[in-house]
Amino acid sequence: MAINMDPDASDFEKLKIALGTIGKFASIEGALEVFGLSDLPVAQRYGILGGCVVFVTTISSIFALLVFGGSFTRLAEQSETGEKTIPKAVELRKGRPLLLERLLEARARLMGNYPKEPMTEDMTILTKTLLNESPDVKRAGEIKVLIDKMERESSKGEPNLELEKKRKDLRKYLPDGYEENYIEAYQRCQGKPGGPTLGGKPEARFEAYARGFSGCGTHTSHSYRRSYGRLYEAMTCDTFKTQEKFQDLWFERPGDIVGRTVRLEPVEISRHLQEFYNITCGEAYLDGKAFDPDDVWAFREAGPFADLNELRNSNIFQRKQNEAAFAIIDNVTDRMCGIIALKNDDPKNLNISLEVSFMKPISEGTVEQIEACFLLLDRLFALGYRRIQYSVDSMDSDAKLLAGRMGFTQEGLIPKQMIVKESSRDSIIYGMLNNDWEKGARSFYFKKLHGLKAQKSDATREHNEGQYDEQQRLLKQIELAKKEKNKA
Repeated sequence: MAINMDPDASDFEKLKIALGTIGKFASIEGALEVFGLSDLPVAQRYGILGGCVVFVTTISSIFALLVFGGSFTRLAEQSETGEKTIPKAVELRKGRPLLLERLLEARARLMGNYPKEPMTEDMTILTKTLLNESPDVKRAGEIKVLIDKMERESSKGEPNLELEKKRKDLRKYLPDGYEENYIEAYQRCQGKPGGPTLGGKPEARFEAYARGFSGCGTHTSHSYRRSYGRLYEAMTCDTFKTQEKFQDLWFERPGDIVGRTVRLEPVEISRHLQEFYNITCGEAYLDGKAFDPDDVWAFREAGPFADLNELRNSNIFQRKQNEAAFAIIDNVTDRMCGIIALKNDDPKNLNISLEVSFMKPISEGTVEQIEACFLLLDRLFALGYRRIQYSVDSMDSDAKLLAGRMGFTQEGLIPKQMIVKESSRDSIIYGMLNNDWEKGARSFYFKKLHGLKAQKSDATREHNEGQYDEQQRLLKQIELAKKEKNKA
């Protein structure tokens, strides 16, 4: 079908004439002739025609989704109100249907068949297992003063039975292996400290490294003790101010797990209840703005809480013996950021569950939250755990994002796993295995927290110290073999 056009007409006029003939096509060949494609091979002509069909279908589908999916409606609402109308995960959670009454009654009836498990607000067994080991600083200090006094008063070269007794008493207040670990770490750092000496305090670095190394106890891996000691030394001996601060803190709270940006303190009613309530109740507090408390509590089994007493009696501060909770304290401000907790400790199978941390909204997803998780994961794997589970509400977008940032692997989805606030919760299960942690996840985490330069430096020092330890072990074996041979 030929089209008569004025050669002097504009391109726009020519396009209008061409499009005006579309409704007059008698055949596909006629359409191709209009667009000057009739001379192409058959395969190309039909390929072009197929592409046009796909294009039209795609545009039609997108338009249908915009209309029937409500996007145009939301755009109209936003233009009128000036506010975003896309619902947050919290709003979607609130809209989740409640369980039927008969199911809630069945739950209450069946739970009544079993005695309530004992709960405590004191330090649990799991909490004590995870904390740094330390001497009874107060009692050991008192005895040390007496020993120093007796040494000054005693005559040189003469045996002093009372002095020897006091020295034995002093060792009673040291955990098993603490003294040996402290001496080993002190001498190691003397040989190669992690940085320049603080003027006027030549032994500050040696003492800091020894405190960090020996505090990890005798049941953690050697590589973990060395790494924790290096980080503790670098962080505490950064300046005179930090050295004094963390030395005083160690004398006051030697069990705390200390990181670069945060430290983990075992949750205590007297120390943390009021502060935690203040940062999660939704009211403006210190430098934070007021917020909806459901931003913190929507996906949790409990909360928001009406008062301190209700919070105190919740499972945040009341824990089973196989659970643990730690306050996340900012190292710069010494203020509380939130609480991180563990539950379902299964030492038989070396498994444990990490809970989604309770954070004030402005700290959600920050480096402080990430490092708090790192400190616990690192300590757990160093103690011998094989798998750490992380279970989140399938609708909790923040918790799912954090799982990815922490390097957890998604293992599956469990529908109807829990009943939370009288509605059904589907749970996404994530996991971290010890071999994944050792083969790369820890290095990835470390680099994210401390930077590539620090990660490479730590890896180099770990390699050198590991070789040194292996050499010392072999020398001891040779020495023992010689002694056994001489006895024979």
